[in-house]
Amino acid sequence: MLQKILVFISMSVFSLSVIAAPAAWYKWRSKEDGTIICSQVPLGEGWEVVDGPYKDLQCRVAGKPG
Repeated sequence: MLQKILVFISMSVFSLSVIAAPAAWYKWRSKEDGTIICSQVPLGEGWEVVDGPYKDLQCRVAGKPG
């Protein structure tokens, strides 16, 4: 019985990872000097989102990945 439960749990976790999509990219601008960088994650308090989302790491292809 325990083996069936473990198989069910592992299959559930695997199926969730199959449908996961990569994070979107956004253009961020420095509040200090105006530098613009493309990043998937917030860069801190000194940065603000300028544009996005994008599918690629150069922030050229608009849209959400996946």
